[in-house]
Amino acid sequence: MNKNNIFHHRHILCVILIGITLSCAPYTAAHATEQATQNAPAQKQENAAFKPLFNAESMTLDNGMQVIAIPNHRIPVVTHMVWYKTGGADEQRGKTGVAHLLEHMMFKGSENVPPGEFSKIIKTMGGNDNAFTSLDYTAYFQSVSTDHLKDVMTMEADRMRGLLLPENHVLSERDVVIEERRQVTENDAQAHFAEHLNAVLFLNHRYGRPVIGWMQEIENIDRNDLQTFHDTYYAPNNAILIVSGDITLDTLKPLAEEIYGTLPRKDIPPRTWRAVPDMVGTVNMVHHDARVRQTSALHMMRAPSFRQDRTAALALQLIENILSDGAASRLYKKLVVENKMASSVSFSYSGAYWSNGRIWFAATPLDGVDPAGIIAAYREELLNVVDGDITDTELQDAKTRLIDRAVFARDSLSGPAMIVGRALVTGSTLDDVEYWARDLNAITQDDIRKAAQNYLDPRTHAGITGFLYPEDSVNEDAPEHITEKSSQQATEQVIEQVTEQATKQEEEQ
Repeated sequence: MNKNNIFHHRHILCVILIGITLSCAPYTAAHATEQATQNAPAQKQENAAFKPLFNAESMTLDNGMQVIAIPNHRIPVVTHMVWYKTGGADEQRGKTGVAHLLEHMMFKGSENVPPGEFSKIIKTMGGNDNAFTSLDYTAYFQSVSTDHLKDVMTMEADRMRGLLLPENHVLSERDVVIEERRQVTENDAQAHFAEHLNAVLFLNHRYGRPVIGWMQEIENIDRNDLQTFHDTYYAPNNAILIVSGDITLDTLKPLAEEIYGTLPRKDIPPRTWRAVPDMVGTVNMVHHDARVRQTSALHMMRAPSFRQDRTAALALQLIENILSDGAASRLYKKLVVENKMASSVSFSYSGAYWSNGRIWFAATPLDGVDPAGIIAAYREELLNVVDGDITDTELQDAKTRLIDRAVFARDSLSGPAMIVGRALVTGSTLDDVEYWARDLNAITQDDIRKAAQNYLDPRTHAGITGFLYPEDSVNEDAPEHITEKSSQQATEQVIEQVTEQATKQEEEQ
């Protein structure tokens, strides 16, 4: 399972590209003359922006499975991935955690691979494997030497078609997931608090559910729930095969046709999700916890995904870079260096979703600093961006940093498969990935202003604010008129009302 720290909501790696991040070196620039300083970055961008990033090749099998090869012939190794266009958001109401538990069960045996042997076989090949579940997708990957690719494809196809789901393994693995939830979420005050913030941000929407599931619902998952989900969504026409590394499409195509092409397609239910309801008023949540050592201030807003508004998403990526890319970024300079209000600060935009994306802000106040004051300073900086004070130089520098760093993605074995896969299963196209740099470079000041005005203005997009305190701090530190009790009661009341309304609508339908 992917264990992203959703409290700070920073991805594992460093450059955002179609909502995915890549490892990268710090941006530096050295030029012999002032003229070179002015011309070289623009020339470098122009050359890089209009070339495909990965030179990926694509085809579709007769049964609807998309097949993509991403060549990188430096070493005779490949990363093989199968991405299913289904995740936690596709679960039925009251059945949260099924998609994630099914991911676990995919390693517990299929028709031709005994329970628990899948990963052992990969290790005997000298490779490694894993899987992860998100709201919109579930992905399985193996990195092995090229001569083992056919064997890996055969094993993966076997569990797409013939998963066993032994009852005793379902019960034992369910207990594993219950313990995982305790460790990752319920025993982590920050993660637990963030989970509740997210539930309020996405009231009456599937994104308000935790991918791992709510505890009381995980405890009731049975074999039939898992079998139904697998039978419904695990099909070649609901999956994407991606192989990156020492491969070409000419080599991959006959293997894919032989191994995956024989699997029958299924009728996949369409995603008829309700739109996220507008937030009314200002929502503040306050929590005190004995496990917390430092106060934290958070703010969350919804934003469009790449699928919903690609131009706005690209603009928000650039705004993110300007506000929060290192010690020279606006928020760090303002809150940490100049005003000395916080010891750390982060701002992130995540747009690789089928439905709405989201914006997260998190800061750790210095001792004696009112966290509400940090939120106020953050909103003030957002207003500056809304008012159009990002300079041409700031915008150009942000483009240069992001486009320069994107080049490093080509050196990775598994990185390209991760980037392309996540983009495609959340509604982007292969060209969106390949020409991301070109499209980012085309973003104008007008695009920046529109995105900021439409999605960052705190006067019209209040979002939700959270304050997490150590247990021994006093409630008077909370913003005026907000106490933990009143915040909790108001939140529970809103959730109860919306849930009742949604249930009534479903019963009427």
